[in-house]
Amino acid sequence: MKPIKTPRVYQDRKQLYTENLKESKGIKVYGERIIKNKNKELRSWNPYRSKLAAAILNGLNLEVKEDNSILYLGAATGTTVSHLSDILEKGRIYAVENSPIAMKKLINVCEKRTNVIPILQDAFHHHKYEIIVPTVDFVYQDISQRNQAEIFIENIQSYLRKNGKAILMVKARSIDVSLKPKKVYDNVCSQLEKEKLKIVDVIDLSPYEKDHAAILVGV
Repeated sequence: MKPIKTPRVYQDRKQLYTENLKESKGIKVYGERIIKNKNKELRSWNPYRSKLAAAILNGLNLEVKEDNSILYLGAATGTTVSHLSDILEKGRIYAVENSPIAMKKLINVCEKRTNVIPILQDAFHHHKYEIIVPTVDFVYQDISQRNQAEIFIENIQSYLRKNGKAILMVKARSIDVSLKPKKVYDNVCSQLEKEKLKIVDVIDLSPYEKDHAAILVGV
């Protein structure tokens, strides 16, 4: 078991773990394994359930600090959110989700994770949560819609601080089923670059997720 560059994240071969928050000690979110290691309680981070875990295992360098703030778009039921909550022990996550059913489960996760603020809203209407969300250090988006790049760009322009970073999880088949995934990724990168966003890395999520890639950008 060894720590990686991302704070409070550990790796043992092809398995990632995050150090559980003290306020969530002993609590599982999605049936993950909890182990003890050198007086730390670690939660296994499943790359088949979390695209961010898949990206890290495939080489993503997640440059965040424990006190950073993140705007998370497409929070779903809170699987990845919970691991980011572990990482940002002294930070804050603004978790946006537009499904009331998923939001109920997300709120249950947040009851023991006070650094997560759940927001029931459509990320396309980013102005509707401007009263809640301040300027953030990082934007993370996992939304399977045809206009996912446009949503990403508009939220970055509204909420990401200067010199901040952002990750767009691209689902190629949600954008254009007629194109090969690599071509879709290239098109999305071109669209982002037109908005003066710098492409830092593009990571294919295979074998954990088919036809998905993580695009890391900077401003």
